[in-house]
Amino acid sequence: MNGLILALTIPFAGTVLGSAFVFLLRDRMSPKLQRSLLGFASGVMVAAAVWSLLIPSIDMAGGEGLKSVLPAATGLLAGMAFLYLIDVLIPHLHPGDGKPEGPRSRLSRTSMLALAVTIHNIPEGMAVGVVVASMLQGGAGITAASAVAVSLGIAIQNVPEGTIISMPLRSEGNSRTRAFTIGALSGLVEPIGSVTIILLASTLQPVLPFLLAFAAGSMLYVVVEELIPEASQGEHSNLGTIGFAIGFVLMMVLDVVLG
Repeated sequence: MNGLILALTIPFAGTVLGSAFVFLLRDRMSPKLQRSLLGFASGVMVAAAVWSLLIPSIDMAGGEGLKSVLPAATGLLAGMAFLYLIDVLIPHLHPGDGKPEGPRSRLSRTSMLALAVTIHNIPEGMAVGVVVASMLQGGAGITAASAVAVSLGIAIQNVPEGTIISMPLRSEGNSRTRAFTIGALSGLVEPIGSVTIILLASTLQPVLPFLLAFAAGSMLYVVVEELIPEASQGEHSNLGTIGFAIGFVLMMVLDVVLG
């Protein structure tokens, strides 16, 4: 039970910790630091998608040939399509962008910045929930340690992610306390999403291989569509690449050692 609570709460704690950096840093984050953090978050998410979600999805499906990989393939594409629809249908604003995305809205820039990071957190909450649900169902050899490894990896990348959202909120004229509060609360979608999937675990058990890949596809959409392009803009884009390598290796080691 303690391991379950830990797996559900530490990703949110990572967002809270990252958002708290608004009290320590200047009003604007260094572009070099932001590229490094974006690359790092990308690396963690890609490694988690592969080792913690896609590989267990294939193992859980069983069978041979196309049958073994079909749930993973369809789930990944469905997860990407899901995030694409959310990206199109919900008005949001990414840090550093002057023009909002999605339908026209009268929402403030602060609200749209918060929505952007909330969208990013949806697949992360799903990932933790479906891994924990698979562990509870005894599928694909996923253990409590594996679930904690996924949660810890996502929590680590949530630290820079929390900083990346709270600092632009501060730059928009919000007080440090308000920027911290909005940044921290944006992470609540993760434990809520995780708990929702866990509560439905018994019903969803036959499609857990699909859901594992669905969460992976959602995470990869965020990486390819948002994080990597933002990390590659302007000068010193190699910092994002270095950050990606560090994040990828860290998450891979966590998953293999703890899993």
